[in-house]
Amino acid sequence: MRGVFWLIIFLLCGSHAFSQTFTAEEKAVILSGDTTSMLRVIQITEQKELKILTTVSGDITPGDPLISLLAARMLKSVNDPLNPGVGIAAPQVGINKNVIWVQRYDKPGQPFEFYLNPKITWRSALLIKGPEGCLSVPEVAGNVLRSYAIRLSYHDKAGTSHEELIEGFTAVIFQHETDHLRGILFTSRLSEQAAGVYNEIGGQVGFYLPKP
Repeated sequence: MRGVFWLIIFLLCGSHAFSQTFTAEEKAVILSGDTTSMLRVIQITEQKELKILTTVSGDITPGDPLISLLAARMLKSVNDPLNPGVGIAAPQVGINKNVIWVQRYDKPGQPFEFYLNPKITWRSALLIKGPEGCLSVPEVAGNVLRSYAIRLSYHDKAGTSHEELIEGFTAVIFQHETDHLRGILFTSRLSEQAAGVYNEIGGQVGFYLPKP
């Protein structure tokens, strides 16, 4: 009976009711070194770090006291003047939690914005292809096929739920960063394209013939 009770609670409240806190190892990373400095961006060239980058991340409970510190250090990482980016996901600093920063090229001033537990709930069948690289994949770039528009649900730091429709290059950044949360690197998308397969057109499996 107890198992049935918790199943009912899960169905009523949804998966976000079972959001996680940081593990002891993740807390150690967040609190490591000078906490006013950026966190190191991990690389696929290290086997232990590649495992983190290819692991599916979990939701984090909004309001966790370490979220603000993680956010501040991640923002410094993506704005590293020696190797800047347009977005960063928590797995890239060794934290398998659903946390990202994205530069909003669709807003005045192109600000960086912070998102907890982001989920793409819809993708357009209209696709665009453009160049992508990754802070965690050194010296590799390629033209990746992505949906032109997406619908995104997420939490802010206070735990309030939001949903919005996003288009163009900013939508591409969100797709790249949420792929990180699912353990998917953009190089895997390039391999899909080479095989003539794109797995998420309109939320369904799709196929296309790559250009020679």
